[in-house]
Amino acid sequence: MPQDHEPEPEDAAPAPARQKPGLTQDPHRVRELAERNLETAIGREVRTFRRSQGMTVADLAQATGLSIGMLSKIENGLTSPSLTTLQILSHALSAPLTAFFRRYEERREVQHVRAGEHLEIERRGTRAGHQYHLLGHIGSNTSGVVVEPYLITLTGQSDTFPTFQHDGIELLYMLEGEVTYRHGDQLFHLKPGDSLLFDADARHGPEELNQLPARYLSVISYPQS
Repeated sequence: MPQDHEPEPEDAAPAPARQKPGLTQDPHRVRELAERNLETAIGREVRTFRRSQGMTVADLAQATGLSIGMLSKIENGLTSPSLTTLQILSHALSAPLTAFFRRYEERREVQHVRAGEHLEIERRGTRAGHQYHLLGHIGSNTSGVVVEPYLITLTGQSDTFPTFQHDGIELLYMLEGEVTYRHGDQLFHLKPGDSLLFDADARHGPEELNQLPARYLSVISYPQS
């Protein structure tokens, strides 16, 4: 005799999809030409100088004899002002003419460090058999953030494990070996492919060296002073 089966509810809802964390920007986005062109760069500088002096568009129009509509087009990068117009704005805003081109000409830094040319530095863990190689460094920049990328190699057992505590956010990415890593009062067993992202103001550092040699990337970011 066939067995009765309990019918499945028709309105059974599917399992909820895992939500992806929201990001504040698209890392794959390429700026449109309109955001990089000369007119936009000039317009942003004009607006910056005007606001820094507490002037409204109407105030600047009165000081220069240019219409509010024309000034609005200039500040929004919708027109290419003549040199005569830029001279008038330069005088009214007490700004050098060349300052209007500053953002357009601004250099974006890049650094290429070849294999074997990484700078070896000393930190508190050096005496415990830890090697630190700085993978690159860009100082003052427009982002307002400093990033320090390190390749850290642990090659020998040590009875003392230095802990660190500093400003910023740190990312670890395990490449080789295994370590037990401390963050505050928590311990994390890290294997190749594992990552750890944390607030570096808490006490942190390798607690146990489980499998040597161990190598991991450490990327520290913090605001420019």
